[in-house]
Amino acid sequence: MNEDSASPRVVPVLVPTPAERPYSYILPDGMTAGAGTIVRVPLGPREVAGIVWDGETDMVDPGKLRPVSQVFDCPPLGEDARRFVDWVAGWTLSAPGMVARMFLRAPAAFDPEPMLEGLRFCGGAPDRVTDARKRVLELARDGMAWTRSGLAHAAGVSSTVVDGLVAQGLFEKVAIPPRPVAAAPDPGYARPSLSRDQEAAARTLREKVGAGFSVTLLDGVTGSGKTEVYLEAVAAALEAGRQVLVLVPEIALTAAFLERFQDRFGAKPAEWHSDLSPRMRERVWRQVAEGRVRVVAGARSALFLPFRELGLIAVDEEHDPAYKQEDRVFYNARDMAVVRGRIGGFPVVLASATPSVETRVNAMQGRYGRVVLPARYAEAAMPDLHAVDMRRHPPARGGFLSPVLLGEVEKTVARKEQALLFLNRRGYAPLTLCRACGHRFQCPDCSGWLVEHRFRGQLVCHHCGHREAKPEACPACGTLDHLVACGPGVERIAEEVAARFPDARVIVLSSDLAGGVKRLRLELQAIADGEADIVVGTQLVAKGHNFPSMTLVGVVDADIGLANGDPRAAERTFQLLSQVTGRAGRTGRKSLGLIQTYQPDHPVMRAIVSGDAEAFYEQEIAARERARLPPFGRLAAIIVSAAGRAEAEGHARALRRAAPQAADILVLGPAEAPLALVAGRHRFRLLVHGERGSGLQTFLRALLKAGPPPRGSVRVQVDIDPQSFV
Repeated sequence: MNEDSASPRVVPVLVPTPAERPYSYILPDGMTAGAGTIVRVPLGPREVAGIVWDGETDMVDPGKLRPVSQVFDCPPLGEDARRFVDWVAGWTLSAPGMVARMFLRAPAAFDPEPMLEGLRFCGGAPDRVTDARKRVLELARDGMAWTRSGLAHAAGVSSTVVDGLVAQGLFEKVAIPPRPVAAAPDPGYARPSLSRDQEAAARTLREKVGAGFSVTLLDGVTGSGKTEVYLEAVAAALEAGRQVLVLVPEIALTAAFLERFQDRFGAKPAEWHSDLSPRMRERVWRQVAEGRVRVVAGARSALFLPFRELGLIAVDEEHDPAYKQEDRVFYNARDMAVVRGRIGGFPVVLASATPSVETRVNAMQGRYGRVVLPARYAEAAMPDLHAVDMRRHPPARGGFLSPVLLGEVEKTVARKEQALLFLNRRGYAPLTLCRACGHRFQCPDCSGWLVEHRFRGQLVCHHCGHREAKPEACPACGTLDHLVACGPGVERIAEEVAARFPDARVIVLSSDLAGGVKRLRLELQAIADGEADIVVGTQLVAKGHNFPSMTLVGVVDADIGLANGDPRAAERTFQLLSQVTGRAGRTGRKSLGLIQTYQPDHPVMRAIVSGDAEAFYEQEIAARERARLPPFGRLAAIIVSAAGRAEAEGHARALRRAAPQAADILVLGPAEAPLALVAGRHRFRLLVHGERGSGLQTFLRALLKAGPPPRGSVRVQVDIDPQSFV
């Protein structure tokens, strides 16, 4: 902020636009605003919220500047948060205003929450005493303020009883502060009984709290009780008077976490995810900023909440691809959590049964600490794992489940235990075609097939959301009853299971279930309560759930993730299959995992069946090092899209020609993206590959500056350390 005596009232304000730097505004007389203050300012014909920023203002005649319209009565964004915005913007090559925008997503929270109207007993006696009135007065005589509805509910009477007493002048109206969105957690509420390994790990994490910045990998097999361990670090942070953020990869996971948290601390944490109502998001944002919310459990965007005194971040299932955002600002929440911890000087815990290769290497090289939980809690056994060679045990004609797997499902159901059949493919079938003319149903706006969702009678594009009713006749040749579904999705597996086991209770779990998150949580609870015999699900079932009666897990198609050019394909397949088979036998029952594959000798399959995760990591790390891929090299993707194919390709080629020469950085492409058309936009990709110590961001800035600016419908996106290559 400029403190020059000639223009002491000029302030830089970062507004939520793609501008590369703050704009200058003038503060009217009587208005004060320091760095971090949230203000309302004019921007073109509209007014927007912005943040008073650090640094110098432009050398502009103050008389030509527009005034700040309003200073919000809101805690300022702290210095650590402002440094975090600048760091994320620099790393991701995003405009600082677009990063700041993620801190400003609850504009109604910038003003204080309105006080509630309350009632307080002020003495006297009613003209007539009834049992109902007597109960109300007994509760209110201590002088505590109540809301009208709260007092009526606590006394077990109707609100009209309270209204009658108010009318007689026995209560005065008072203002009550708004209710907290979450009660204060008590670190000493229910200290757990930990195993020897858990206690040693918890002691290590507790010691990190208050000792400055550190990153610790909590590496424990499925069912080892990692959550209970890092909750002890949460307890230590709360005892030290600090706020805590726990990141979880999926909204559906938060329900199970909330219950475990409440069991430990006597109260649930505040939630933060896209399924919250706008009003609740505003209240959480405000109370986090004021320091009234002490713990938040949320999805990746919770990283951009305005914590007042953040002292710990725990990233659950740190390997999960859901932590990567691929819209506007491309970032990995796991990595940005580490950055926020470094800037704030507090510890970060990364928890996983199948850590990412990057995190494992950081632990091997000493940048991160590592604590290991090698066995399940209470000495529960890991499931016996076997590969089912589909070449030797093929399914029946028209089916997708081998006789081996079906036989084990039958035994499991007969024992009144649960079986899980896992297939990472939503819907009924990934492709529908006409047997008469060969017509394939393709999205009109994408280069992808329409997926049949038979439960809804629709064909759906999983890339842009286009949907249409499934016709009875082929739209190309008009032939009736010749449309055939090709390949399985979870709905088709459920159909096969229902035909084979007509008396079994079957639940399908998929992220696109009708009813959204609320229904999904109910279904997960039903499974945990034993109200299903067979569960058919996508990757949603692989993430941290505890199903006590589940003793069989069958992977329908283990090869599905290996058939692409993604350099992380083997790692992701290993993680996903390890996680999903880890759902079996968590309460100590003898359990079995069967993996259907046409590649039983693939290194991933051998590692999973043998249980030798260390051998897999050694092989995968060595392969990455040979290829100089992350974390031993650096990658960035440049995605160019436009309404026309020629327009997109032309701009991508122009960027390639503008690339500066660098001995340690190679530019590959442009090439048409595997998904060449998404939502009506044609896409081309360039891949930038650099050595570990190369100045990748500097190179990319120079490339983008030397290349032509995007014009017309052209859009250019930069993805540092891409997780998706389609």
